[in-house]
Amino acid sequence: MATQDDEHGNNKGSDRIKDSAQQIWLAGLGAFAKMQQEGSKAFEALVKDGAGMQKKTQAAAEETLAQAQTRMAGFASEFGTKAAGQWGKLENIFEERVARALEKLGVPSVAEHAALQARVAALEAELQRSQGQPNAAPVRATSRKTAGRNAPPASAAAKKTVRRSTKAG
Repeated sequence: MATQDDEHGNNKGSDRIKDSAQQIWLAGLGAFAKMQQEGSKAFEALVKDGAGMQKKTQAAAEETLAQAQTRMAGFASEFGTKAAGQWGKLENIFEERVARALEKLGVPSVAEHAALQARVAALEAELQRSQGQPNAAPVRATSRKTAGRNAPPASAAAKKTVRRSTKAG
């Protein structure tokens, strides 16, 4: 009889394992069937959640980009202002050095040239008045070279006087 009990005992254990395996299998099939039914709903919910998350991250990225653009525009403006100031300083230094070099060479400045022209015009008018030609047009030199050769010694002294006055001012 012991052999029948072992067979029944083994059969009962085997039956339990088979029943348990059958239930696990059926549970898996049920989960699969449920996912097929509700899978599209779950998928749509995930898509909706993903779209919401994308909008949030995109808005954050755009805000960060706008802040970065604002900062870069500020840096560019500041750099442009500094660069313009430096170019202005460099330009002034260059102009001063050129003016000093021209002065050392004896080239009159624009102000000195204008003062000499005014002085020559006044002297021509005075000369014409002294010669009895009150309404005659002033006689002008045709070039610098001829003006320098024809100028009386008094105009050379006037030229030196004008230069000294511009150096002091």
